[in-house]
Amino acid sequence: MVSAVFHSPLSTAAEPAVASPAAGHTAASAGPSVPTSTPPKVSTRLPFDWRGLWLKVVPPVLGLALLIGIWAVLTLKTSSGIPTPLQTWDAAVKLFADPFYRNGPNDQGIGWNILFSLERVAVGFGLAAAVGIPLGFMIGRFSFLSRMFSPLISLLKPVSPLAWLPIGLLVFKSANPAAIWTIFICSIWPMVVNTAVGVQRVPQDYLNVAKVLNLSEWKVLTKILFPSVLPYMLTGVRLSVGTAWLVIVAAEMLTGGVGIGFWVWDEWNNLNVQHIIIAIFVIGIVGLLLEQLLMLIAKRFSYDE
Repeated sequence: MVSAVFHSPLSTAAEPAVASPAAGHTAASAGPSVPTSTPPKVSTRLPFDWRGLWLKVVPPVLGLALLIGIWAVLTLKTSSGIPTPLQTWDAAVKLFADPFYRNGPNDQGIGWNILFSLERVAVGFGLAAAVGIPLGFMIGRFSFLSRMFSPLISLLKPVSPLAWLPIGLLVFKSANPAAIWTIFICSIWPMVVNTAVGVQRVPQDYLNVAKVLNLSEWKVLTKILFPSVLPYMLTGVRLSVGTAWLVIVAAEMLTGGVGIGFWVWDEWNNLNVQHIIIAIFVIGIVGLLLEQLLMLIAKRFSYDE
């Protein structure tokens, strides 16, 4: 009696084929079988985006080259009094060869001047954030406070930063606290306004749900308002840092002491125009780094995605 066994194609592919006795004898006499090599893994690494790198690097380099070219053309006449890019570069190399020297209280390297200016900015900006952000939350949360403080903010916000400096000198009787006071009063407004606007733009449905759940004011602040207002708040912080760095240079020119603003004024008194141009680039680079750092923090807490 002959029996037939039917296999599906899947089972045929999965199970090894049954060899005949003769084939088995031949395979046994041929020696051990050689294992088949596994196929190489296909790399999933994406190709490098050279075009994106080109678009990010080349335009800024061309812009900087254009600036240096215009600068070089303007200094072709020797009677212009403006140093050439090459002369300024040589002076910068000598200046940054020892940026932290100290020859007295009024003769210190540019590194110390930058650090002292950043210290004043940090103190004034920190005080402004400690006061401005909670004040912005209260103004945006309670309509009575909004109507009370809005005229004051509209009146004081456009005041020039240097107009506050004499008030600081009158109250604190010292240049350093007066400069910090000027930074504080000028950098507080962007944080107050942006935080208040962020609170006012929180959807009313969120607050209605909080009322239904009978959440406390602290829960509403930490669970609803703060996550929604954070992008607005960080925008205000970024604007305030830029304002603080602008103000400190002007304030230090008037108050004296150690700082990048006073260093620029001192170099002008010495008719060292090369160091003034170097200071302009240093002030711009430090401000750019501060802004980029805060933009990275803002993107970290962005909810666009």
